[in-house]
Order: sequence, then structure tokens, then C-alpha cells
Amino acid sequence: MRGIVFYNIEALRGEKVRIFDTTLRDGEQTPGVSLTPEEKITIARQLDKLGVNVIEAGFPVSSRGDFEAVKMVAAEGLSADVCGLARIIRKDIDASLDAGVDMVHVFVSTSEIQIQHTIKKSLQEIVAQSVEAVEYVKDHGRICLFSAMDATRTPLPFLKEIFGAVEGAGCDIINIPDTVGVAVPTTFYRLVKEICEGTKNMVVDVHCHNDFGLAVANNLAAFEAGAREVQVAANGLGERAGNANLAETVMSLTSMYGAVTSINTPYLYETAKLVERLSEVRISRTAPIVGENAFAHESGIHSHGVLERTDTFEPGIMTPEMVGHKRRIVLGKHTGRHAVKKSLSEMGYTPDDGQLQEILERVKDLGDKGKCVTGADLQTIAEVVIGELAREKQAVILKELAVMTGNTLTSTATVRAVVRGEEKVLADIGVGPVDAALNAVRGILGDETAVKISDFRIEAITGGSDALAEVVIGVENGRLGRKVTARSAREDIVMASVEALINAINRLMLLEEDEI
Repeated sequence: MRGIVFYNIEALRGEKVRIFDTTLRDGEQTPGVSLTPEEKITIARQLDKLGVNVIEAGFPVSSRGDFEAVKMVAAEGLSADVCGLARIIRKDIDASLDAGVDMVHVFVSTSEIQIQHTIKKSLQEIVAQSVEAVEYVKDHGRICLFSAMDATRTPLPFLKEIFGAVEGAGCDIINIPDTVGVAVPTTFYRLVKEICEGTKNMVVDVHCHNDFGLAVANNLAAFEAGAREVQVAANGLGERAGNANLAETVMSLTSMYGAVTSINTPYLYETAKLVERLSEVRISRTAPIVGENAFAHESGIHSHGVLERTDTFEPGIMTPEMVGHKRRIVLGKHTGRHAVKKSLSEMGYTPDDGQLQEILERVKDLGDKGKCVTGADLQTIAEVVIGELAREKQAVILKELAVMTGNTLTSTATVRAVVRGEEKVLADIGVGPVDAALNAVRGILGDETAVKISDFRIEAITGGSDALAEVVIGVENGRLGRKVTARSAREDIVMASVEALINAINRLMLLEEDEI
């Protein structure tokens, strides 16, 4: 097919690629994100623990605060090279050198549109000033990275010319930035390959923006084309739609290509959560690798498969343990019996088939109402269902409950139930819908089984107005001096209260039968 590059990625297995992290510089340029020097230090230490090769700590000349932050990071004695950003201007470079960085990243616009509307210099002046900047960095004994800003919109002949010129000046690394995120992987592959083939003594690096969601794909295309350093940011932070995501790039390189990086991948999730907390930019639940749902399963088919063998519905070449994450079986309306049984087993519950089916139905009912079923929800449902009497031993079986309430009428409840084999219907009133419903249940029993409610408690298991409510009711029969407690859990407080009362009544009536 024309225009598509077919490449044998097996040929890249074992190839080494350096990871250049821009979280503290380009990542901090995310609109709304501002990190204190102390927060930058914390993130830098975490990135070093993660194993990135380069940490771009900031743009020292931009402000006194940024200079101090870069200087503090540079003084940490990290294993990673600490880099400072600078325009091809002597004062910018001096600011980076004064901050004590290991690497200076000098850049200049090279596309026609940016030259015309920003720096307004001739091409010859840009090349000459770039060479001078690189030589100045190298004269001070620092690693030099040169970026041709907006490279993907720069005419190829000029791009080759300026890269050739800085190579002659002793530059160590050249960067091909997709500054406005307009490259597609196939064209970016060809561009990077063209530059790599003309480069002899420099590492080729890329910096990709995510305006069209292609930053990670472009990083991978560049690696295929010969680039051996890729720039990334934790959680994809950066200007506009952000930069190539750190975790996605690293795991794609290592798991799909078999490339070799210095990254300690079990710290990826930990790093993402730290940056989320300090940047206050939330990670999407569906974010690959580090998102809450990255290794979560709800569908019955998926959950069953994963419980049997994880790679049935996961990549296999990447596991949650590899990135410091955890696999989760999420309960909801799509949940199957295997998932519920597995979750209950981990909690220490062993329901019989009938109880398991009842628990499953209650979980699905909650899911159908748009609620995420938490572990606390499941535990409460399980304890209620497993604690209920077998149906054949129930003296009272609820058939129907209807409640009418409002601010201008008296709350009224109608109950239809089977009491010792006889179907009965009764309506009663009360102070609110719960009181009315409980009065109707007690009334339907008749005088011979009169009970008194001695204890009544309601507790929301999880947050929200639709939270699962656990109701605990204690009832007693004064004639026999017996007292029992039972409970139920529903998102409907009235229904939970009625079920708890009926559970308690059934236990009390069973005790009465034993007395006789």
C-alpha cells in the first residue's frame, strides 16, 4: 500500500534508547500547572528513581524562581543528566551554565512561519548563531542538545543544513521537534530516517506534541527510523494537548519492540500518581497503563477469561505488576458469576449457589442504576444475603411494597406479604415513608405476633445520594422476652428498612417455634 512503511520490528529487539523527560520544563508549561521548587525536587527525585536518562529541569533564564529550581535540581547529585533550556542567546546559555546543569538544550525556530513572525532573522544568521551557541556550550564542557524548533514544518534542505552545521561545531544530540503536533507517523518516520542517514556523530532525539493524539505513535515511528533518544513527559503533560506520554512510550518500546531502556518500569504507576497529585491534573480513568481502568475488567466474558488466564483479555506482553499497578475485577451490571464468586472468595465468603445468584442479582441491580459497586458494597450485600434465612424457613415473605409520601399528605404504605402461608394486604400511616412502611409490616402480623422495634440504625456504605444504605433493626417480643437483630442493604432506604424488619421477624418467629 502506497505511503505505508512496513518495518520488521524484530530487527529492533535489544536496541538501546535513551529517555529524556520534560515533565519539569514543558510539563510545567501545561496551562494551569505551576510547581514550587520543592515540588520540582520531589518529582526530580522520583524521575531519577524511575531511571530516566535526562531530566530537563526548566528554563533558567525565564525567571528567578525557575533559575533557583533548576539550580536546586542540579545540586541533588542525581544519576540522570540535568538539563537546562536556552535560546541560542548568550545570556540564556549563561543562565543554564550558572545553574550548574550537565546538559544545555539550545533551540531556535527554523520554520518559515516562525522565523517570519518571531525571530525575524535570515537563514544564514540563524545557522551562524546556532553554531556559535553550540561552540559556547561545548567550550564550557557541557553536553549540548540542539533543537530545530518546528522541524516538521521546516523545509528539509534547511533542516539538513543547520543540523550539519551544528554537528560540525561538536553538538552531541540533535532534536527533531514536532512542535505543533502536525506530523503523522509515516511522514515522521521518513523525516527522521532522512536526518539519521545524514548524521554521523550525533544522537538523534525527537520531541512530539499530542495535538492530534499521535505523540506516542510518532515517538515509536522515530525509533523505527533510527532515533535513539525520545522526549516524554509524565502523564503526557505539556503545552496545549501535551507531550508524548512517558509510561506509554516506555512500555511500547520495551513490550512491543523489545527495546532496552534504563527505566525501572515497576515505578511507572507510582510516578504517575505523584505527578498527578503535585500537578493537580487528573489522570483519566481510561488512560493506558496508569489509569484506574487500565487493568480493570467488568464484563462477564472478560472477567471469566482473565480469571482463567490473564492474557485472554490483556496484552500479555505487559502485566500490571510490570508497571506497579494492580488488576481489578470491577462489579457492575455487566458482571458475571465468576467475577462475583472470585471477589467474595478473596473476602472470605463462600456462598452457596442460591446465595451467589441473589448477590449477583443485587450487584446487577445497583449497576443498572448507574452505580459503581465498591468492595464495601459487595461485602455488605454478601453479609446480608448469606445471613438471611432460607426461603423455606421464612414465616413472612414480602411480595409488594408501595409507599406514598409528600409535604402536604400523610405518608402511607401498603404491604402485601405471605404470612405463614396466607397472603395478606395492609395499609398504614407513619411519620415519613420509613415509619409508615414499618408500621404496615408490623400490622400485617396481627396481634398474636406483635413485635416492638427496639433498635434502628441506618448507615451509608459509600458516598453519594444513591449510596448503598445498610439498615440494622432490633426487634423483641415482650411475651417471650426474645430479642433479635437483623439487617439489609439497598440503595433504597425504605426497602432496606422493610427487608431488615422482615429478616428480624423471621428469626424471631423461628425462635418462637423452637420454644413451642
